[in-house]
Amino acid sequence: MNQPPKPPALRIRIVFGGGAMIGPGKAELLERIARTGSIAAAGREMGMSYKRAWQLITTMNAMFRAPLVDSTRGGPGGGGAVLTGAGRAVLDHYRAIEADAANSAAPRLSALQSLLGDIPE
Repeated sequence: MNQPPKPPALRIRIVFGGGAMIGPGKAELLERIARTGSIAAAGREMGMSYKRAWQLITTMNAMFRAPLVDSTRGGPGGGGAVLTGAGRAVLDHYRAIEADAANSAAPRLSALQSLLGDIPE
């Protein structure tokens, strides 16, 4: 049974120069940290090692004027992580850019999709 094709989707990566960038993976990591309150839990949900999640957070915290994530060390009381005001602003701007791009590109994405042949899943 043929299922209707999935609609095309954009994956936006914003490159600031000097290797500084933000894209879907970093945005998702920020969202999951905001939801879980934990860098480790956010990374686990994404199938990412704790070390890799920390590397991405360190990179993002260094990229912007203010840190995006504030964390406290674990221990008897447990640790945690929260998005800062800057982190929330960066994530909100990134998601708005994605939405703007998707809305603007919708007619062209539809036109491109109409030209596709059968694509195996």
